[in-house]
Amino acid sequence: MKTKQLRPLRAIAQEVKWNWKNVYFGAVPYLDAMMSLNSIDEMYGMDSARSIVLYFLANTSTWRGDIARRIKKELNELAKS
Repeated sequence: MKTKQLRPLRAIAQEVKWNWKNVYFGAVPYLDAMMSLNSIDEMYGMDSARSIVLYFLANTSTWRGDIARRIKKELNELAKS
């Protein structure tokens, strides 16, 4: 089933890179992968975009603030859709 998505993952990833100045090293490969994805329904190599988003979220505990909370919520909603 296709999910409705307001923003492409690459746009979300660009905002993350703009806001999170010292990205945690564990989040970097997932953030980089998100830069080439549009939809949560796509694949990145052998990995689903959904799994990439979930692994990214698992590595974001050091990223804080209003923008971080908003984007994490957006990504969680996408991953659960």
